[in-house]
Order: sequence, then C-alpha cells, then structure tokens
Amino acid sequence: MSTPKIAIVIGSTRNARFADKPANWLIEKARSLTDALDFELVDLRDYDLPLFNEAASNLWVPSEDPRALAWQRKMAEFDGYIFLTAEYNSSMPASLKNALDQAGREWVRKPAAAFGYGSVGAARAVEHLRAVAINLQMVPVRTTANISGSDFFRVSPLGSNEEMSTIEAAILPSVEAMLADLEWWAKATKAARG
Repeated sequence: MSTPKIAIVIGSTRNARFADKPANWLIEKARSLTDALDFELVDLRDYDLPLFNEAASNLWVPSEDPRALAWQRKMAEFDGYIFLTAEYNSSMPASLKNALDQAGREWVRKPAAAFGYGSVGAARAVEHLRAVAINLQMVPVRTTANISGSDFFRVSPLGSNEEMSTIEAAILPSVEAMLADLEWWAKATKAARG
C-alpha cells in the first residue's frame, strides 16, 4: 500500500488571516514527526470557489462549475485531511464550510483531523466541523490540536506575534497525538476503500 496522502487545508481566506503561521509550522512538524504520511498544504485562496450553487452534492448530481470541479479533483487526491480553522462567531469560517459543501464523494470514508486557533482554540468551530464531517461520511479523529488563550496571543499579530517555537512545548503533544490518530485511520480507511 502506498503512503497515505494528507491535505492540510487552510480554511480561512481573509487577507488578515493568521492561518499561514500555524499552517507552515504544522506542515514542517508533521513531516518531521512521521514519514508514514505524505503531507501537502492546500490553501483555499488558490481555488476561488463560488458560493455553493450546484443542483445538489456531487454524490447525487455531477457538479458543473469548473472551479468546483477543480476543487473536487484536488480533494480526490488525498486519503485524509487536517482542517486548519479559525473560529468566526462560534463556527468555522464560511470559506471552509463552503469548500466542504463543494465536494461530496471525495470525502467519503476518509479521516478528518482539526487544528484550531483563536482565543478559545476554535473549540466551537472544531465541534461544528466534526458534525459536518460526520454528515459528509468522513471519520473525524478524536484528538485535535488547538492554539488558545495566552498561547494564541503570544504568537498572533493581535498579541506579541512571537515565533511558533515559543509555544511548541504546549501544543506539540496534541499535534503528535492527532497525527497518530490520523495515521491509524488513514491507513485503515485506505485499506478498506481499496
């Protein structure tokens, strides 16, 4: 069996987003922690997705918009996902929810992990993301990674804007556990889909 491919999906598209800093740290850490998974950073900004306007999910009706089709082709390449999410008004960014809606069969029976950031670590956004992932027939992994509270304000431009290394000791154990969960589920689901 080939190495499972994992997309680290940056869920925010705002110009002022914080996402790039933890995304770049996460992909570097993930690659250094395991060679059992192949990671790729996928930025929603690169896909110019319209608001979902198809007749139905592509589980039921083929999509027509070429931008949605490009997104679906990209997501089909992966065996699992880590969704990097902020929390906007107690949920995930609309850009991430829209991206999830733009695909259907690409998500089925694949694991989904979450890495949240914000004053409460995007805890409510992650819970919403898990509920959506279940409805999309994904397998949400139990362990999440979160940057919250004083750690968030240490590395965020809203606070001290320090390097991610200053909070690594606090978040690395949850990242390691999340990756271990993701690796197990990615291998199990890939074998079962095969």
